[in-house]
Amino acid sequence: MATTTTTPTTTTPTTTTPTTAVDTKPLNLTDTAIAKVKEIMAQQNPVPAGLRVGVVGGGCSGFSYSMSFENGAGMMDKTFDFDGLKVYVDATSLMYLKGVSVDYIETLEGAGFKFDNPNVKSTCGCGSSFSV
Repeated sequence: MATTTTTPTTTTPTTTTPTTAVDTKPLNLTDTAIAKVKEIMAQQNPVPAGLRVGVVGGGCSGFSYSMSFENGAGMMDKTFDFDGLKVYVDATSLMYLKGVSVDYIETLEGAGFKFDNPNVKSTCGCGSSFSV
């Protein structure tokens, strides 16, 4: 099982049509991760509507995880509700995020969001990218 640590970034809002929340969740956010995202969101001005979680091409191994705050869902997004936190995932990222668990960890070396993906075949040495 491979893990990657990342920190959410704030992006410029986009004007899109919101989607309805979906009951079945391809990924899981731990209670610790949800609490930390909500804490960071509360410090933003204006407060974003939710968190975008995705997979982007790049990094040594081919793909890397992305997290950013959003003011609404995109046209091709699925919206998931985690204890009141809206999480937006684009259709392409969904297939790479099935079974993923996102946690927030704090260690002596640092703190960040950790992705556990059971579908990853390999990761790079720094742990920030993966291949499937």
